[in-house]
Amino acid sequence: MTDATSRPFRIDVPDSVLDDLRARLRNTRWPEAELVDDWSQGTPLSYLQDVSRYWADDYDWRSREAALNRFDHFTATVPSNDPGDGLDLHFVHQRSPHPDALPLLITHGWPGSIVEFHKVIEPLTDPTKHGGRAEDAFHVVAPSLPGFGFSGKPTETGWGVPKIAEVFARLMGALGYDRYVAQGGDWGSAITTAIGATDRDHCAAVHVTLAMGARPSVDGDITPEVQRALDGAAFYAKWDSGYSKQQSTRPQTVGYGLVDSPAAQAGWILEKFWAWTDCDGHPENVLTRDELLDNVMLYWINGNGASSARLYWESFGSGPRYTVSIPSGFAVYPKEIVPPVRSWVEGSFTDIRHWSEQERGGHFAAFEVPDAFVADLRAFFAAFR
Repeated sequence: MTDATSRPFRIDVPDSVLDDLRARLRNTRWPEAELVDDWSQGTPLSYLQDVSRYWADDYDWRSREAALNRFDHFTATVPSNDPGDGLDLHFVHQRSPHPDALPLLITHGWPGSIVEFHKVIEPLTDPTKHGGRAEDAFHVVAPSLPGFGFSGKPTETGWGVPKIAEVFARLMGALGYDRYVAQGGDWGSAITTAIGATDRDHCAAVHVTLAMGARPSVDGDITPEVQRALDGAAFYAKWDSGYSKQQSTRPQTVGYGLVDSPAAQAGWILEKFWAWTDCDGHPENVLTRDELLDNVMLYWINGNGASSARLYWESFGSGPRYTVSIPSGFAVYPKEIVPPVRSWVEGSFTDIRHWSEQERGGHFAAFEVPDAFVADLRAFFAAFR
């Protein structure tokens, strides 16, 4: 892949897709209501019906599309395992007006998208307009994962974390960045970890918010931080991980409903924004309804319910365990699924230079608490400019 293969891209969803979406929403075949008065059986019927009515009648995709198009979007054809085939990778490449900016690769996960970064791209690239200094500036590269958003869908197996990490590292080189830093959350944390372990000649430092491969270790007194993580892991295993088991074993089966029904796709995703954000019991306490639907739209538009789920099938229980020896930073958000514990990750990250305990925030930190997220990246990566 060379830089010449990068092509400018503009989000422009056909009217026919929007008309079909509204028709499907208005013709949803609903189940009966849950038998509890909370979210413990899943996304509540009354809430999902209200969101679906709003989505069909009031949500203005064209204005949201225009807002996302304020960023510079591109696609590039990425060679796959078959030399005769390729995968179109979509990414935002927002260059800073400050010429000495540090290149930053930032990676989302599931059920997120590049929408997560819409409040942080401008402060990261143009800090002098957002409370920072010119020396805080980044050139931001934010790809859509393969099978997500506007990236192509893999047509062969093998597109797990190692392959995506390899492709993203090659993308940074193709864009002319011989030296860069990387950040990620959710699957983005796993991909960033893999990049930190395998592209040491070019990646100067990594920053993550979730340690997906960490192995709990309890020796001696249990600190409040360890207890918080143990409680999170236990709750996740018992009540919160059904989606993961389904997507890692039978992604095709769940994909039929997600690709056919926008209400199903929204319910599948919104439940996780209730569970994983620092929202005091309701996702719209921390994110607007439009923001939540913007993210769902990036799954609906191209029918990514199955293709995004396959990342779990590709990656769970397989692939190498990485050791990151380059400088690493962690931001610990209190409502993360399992907040990182330093003693659990020190064996895998051997040069931790930064560890910050945040006051607020959850799994989607850039989306939920953008000011804190930007400040933490500025603080950690300042040493690598």
